[in-house]
Amino acid sequence: MNRKEINPAEVAVALLYDGENTPRITAKGQGELAEQIIALAEEHGVPLHGDRELAALLSQIPIGDEIPEALYVAIAHVIAFAYLVSGKFPPGFKHGEAESNSG
Repeated sequence: MNRKEINPAEVAVALLYDGENTPRITAKGQGELAEQIIALAEEHGVPLHGDRELAALLSQIPIGDEIPEALYVAIAHVIAFAYLVSGKFPPGFKHGEAESNSG
């Protein structure tokens, strides 16, 4: 996502997902703090995903807490997006497997 598409006055939420455990909230903020979170993500090559409604929900979760089960599907989509734009694949994924099973 292009940084210009993310309104810095909005909320920014950072997640940590290690591939094994439930994702956790690692940072969140609004305004200037949101801008700093976004800048750090860009600096470190962390993919950005703009979803205002999801960010608003995640911003209500305390830092360090796991995401609630009700948000698993939404977060799974975000993680899949992050893997794809980074050119990475989840642990255990065999490249070409999806293509060979689709026909």
